[in-house]
Amino acid sequence: MKQFCLFVIFAVAFPLSLTSLAMNSETNGSSPRSAAESYAKHCASCHGKDGRAKTFKGKRNHSRDLTDRAWQDDASDERIFNAIMNGKRKMPGFSKKLSEQEIDALVSYVRALKK
Repeated sequence: MKQFCLFVIFAVAFPLSLTSLAMNSETNGSSPRSAAESYAKHCASCHGKDGRAKTFKGKRNHSRDLTDRAWQDDASDERIFNAIMNGKRKMPGFSKKLSEQEIDALVSYVRALKK
């Protein structure tokens, strides 16, 4: 009987706690985004959807062409991570808008843009 009671308590409480956690993360804006969503929201206006920086804003700010093979081969993941985190030249830093995990995912996304 004791095991049954514990099972019932766990079966009822566990889903409620997961729902509560999900609701809290959605309401405070800390739910993780996919790399594609983060890129579209924070990067595409300058670097372009395809990463080639052919947007008006990208041309004006001399944004990096993220598809450039030579740059991709030269830049380390750490360098790309730090540029996203802290900004570089006209590019703003995103350390207050994105988690380290989201920035790691963006580094992988940027790597996938290589031609």
